[in-house]
Amino acid sequence: MDGRLVLVCTEHEDATADLVTAELNRRRVPVLRFDPGQGFPARVVLAARTGAGSASWTTSGRGWGGWLAAGERTADLSAVRALYHRRPSPYPTGGAEQTGRFAAQENRRGLGGVLGALPGCLYLSHPQAIARTEYKPAQLEAAARVGLTAPATLITNDPTEAKAFCAAQSAIYKPLHAGAYDIKGEPAGIWAAPVGADEIDGAVGHSAHLFQARVPKVADVRAVVVGEQVFSARITAPPGVVDWRAEYRSLTYEPVACPDGMREALIRFLADFGLNFGAFDFAVTADGGWWFLECNPNGQWAWLEDAAGLPITTAIADLLESGEDPHA
Repeated sequence: MDGRLVLVCTEHEDATADLVTAELNRRRVPVLRFDPGQGFPARVVLAARTGAGSASWTTSGRGWGGWLAAGERTADLSAVRALYHRRPSPYPTGGAEQTGRFAAQENRRGLGGVLGALPGCLYLSHPQAIARTEYKPAQLEAAARVGLTAPATLITNDPTEAKAFCAAQSAIYKPLHAGAYDIKGEPAGIWAAPVGADEIDGAVGHSAHLFQARVPKVADVRAVVVGEQVFSARITAPPGVVDWRAEYRSLTYEPVACPDGMREALIRFLADFGLNFGAFDFAVTADGGWWFLECNPNGQWAWLEDAAGLPITTAIADLLESGEDPHA
């Protein structure tokens, strides 16, 4: 049995990562799971070396060697077969104190930098590739380049431009970043929502806004890509629902095949960003057209596996166990 270890970097409570970890354990693949943002430096210890005179720390004599310890487990950094960058906590900012801020940045660039430069390691996906893909303007440019169809889009902080765009067509507004938003002390999501020209005012000038032409959809699709495998589910929401995430309890699911050429386009999209995973969202029109909305480079999928019967856990475990990058 290959004794090389799989690192799983995620927050403490992550039911999705639990599925993958359990499958790797079932296969007797060694796993070390930890949360770098919360565990380091109090509960995680790093000793990494590279350069001349460090060959004894590595199995190959090249790249980073040494070890990382979390709890009772220790990883040989030169023999990590794969890193599953799931949803680790952010590295702390260090607060207002200068010393704390300095330490926080050193932790992020030290531990985070080593984890992103492991020799011969498969990344699912590389943290820097995930961060780059989170910019929607880059996604929309890449989508057009690989042949995906996206709605007309405007990003602006000019109320006049926004008003004209919304007057020219049925339009929606959606945030450029899907971060949590606090409403009366409770965390809440900001969903895509219809917006008319008469609703546009000077508040648009306070930040960048993304407006899109509203697609006359009859359903949605989430396509989960793992390496070069694509798993797609059609999501049907009640009539009039713009963003299905706001109506989880009223949705129905069924597996669906990709249209001709779609699989290849999705794989090219991921390869462009250096990703080995992506959760794509599409709006589906009555004629069967798939309109690209966005790609979440670390999107949720566990609920969809059960609801639509898609073997995503197996595919992820297969890729991590192999340690081989399909785009290499």
